[in-house]
Amino acid sequence: MKTTAFNKIHKSVGAKLVEFAGYEMPIEYSGIKDEHMTVREAVGVFDVSHMGEFWVKGPKALDLIAYITSNDPRVLTPGQAQYSCFPNGKGGIVDDLLVYFYEPEKYMLVVNAANIEKDWNWVVQQNKNIGAEIENASDNISQLAIQGPKATATLQKLTDINLSDIRFYTFVTGKIAGVEDVIISATGYTGAGGFELYFRNEVAEQVWNAIFEAGEEFGIKPIGLGARDTLRLEMGYCLYGNDIDDTTSPIEAGLGWITKFNNGRQFIDRDLLTMQKTEGVSRRLRGFVLTDRGIPRHGYELVNAEGEVIGEVTSGTMSPVLNKGIGMGYVAKEYSAFGTEVFVKIRNKNIPAEIVKLPFI
Repeated sequence: MKTTAFNKIHKSVGAKLVEFAGYEMPIEYSGIKDEHMTVREAVGVFDVSHMGEFWVKGPKALDLIAYITSNDPRVLTPGQAQYSCFPNGKGGIVDDLLVYFYEPEKYMLVVNAANIEKDWNWVVQQNKNIGAEIENASDNISQLAIQGPKATATLQKLTDINLSDIRFYTFVTGKIAGVEDVIISATGYTGAGGFELYFRNEVAEQVWNAIFEAGEEFGIKPIGLGARDTLRLEMGYCLYGNDIDDTTSPIEAGLGWITKFNNGRQFIDRDLLTMQKTEGVSRRLRGFVLTDRGIPRHGYELVNAEGEVIGEVTSGTMSPVLNKGIGMGYVAKEYSAFGTEVFVKIRNKNIPAEIVKLPFI
């Protein structure tokens, strides 16, 4: 298994480590619910160094990104980030990603850890006829997500940059915790606010130690992948491999907002996705809340009152904030209206649930 630059620290603080995307990663430290509420109420730190980073440079950089992503990168200005996905040429999704406009003719793509090789091969293949300069820098970059209402106050102790000036989905490059050239990005996948920091592997422990010292007064804690999953699910954020994959279109997944057809831009699957947007789709990804006791899990069937299968749970958990079972799943279009009653099949019992608007909290 691969390890991140923080592996020794995880072991020293008693993390429960598991294999994830080929890496040995912390699933939890003090317990998923405790870590979840720490992020919602104070500040927590995630090691997300397993994520992939690709540099795209040169005069053809924007041409490549505009062709291979669903969102429109041409609207970005330097210092902006954008959520997007790679359409796969068959109506599905290769991966979801972040596009960072670093400077003219220089972009960074941040992709999911489990898909680094797959995504890199896809980008290389699509670049053959375009000719941008591309570099897979995934093994050289460490990343921490500092999330929660006390994240700004924690990090502000470590930098002269006014972090309150960094708007959501923008970033700066500067000095933090005594380290130069750190990408300080007002992004994250928890809905609790905060920043994601990108820096060289060699300074990883220095950055970690400085952050934990600065956050001590706020009750800062390390957070594992378990709470990362429950936090993103409470916000209704998609997880690749669960809620979106090579068989799901961004229109079905409710990601029409990152699928832009403006100004005649030609991108992979444009015609197919235009048709789906115009004519509609037969199923939709929806959130639901159980109205009786139970915990929905990935792969459970969704059924109607007659017990007929109408869909499948893609993600589910017990929400630590709501203290109710929540989930997402694809349901047949006729059951996708908000307020519709559906049932989750849990151990041969049909537990009632209601289709709701996302986010859950």
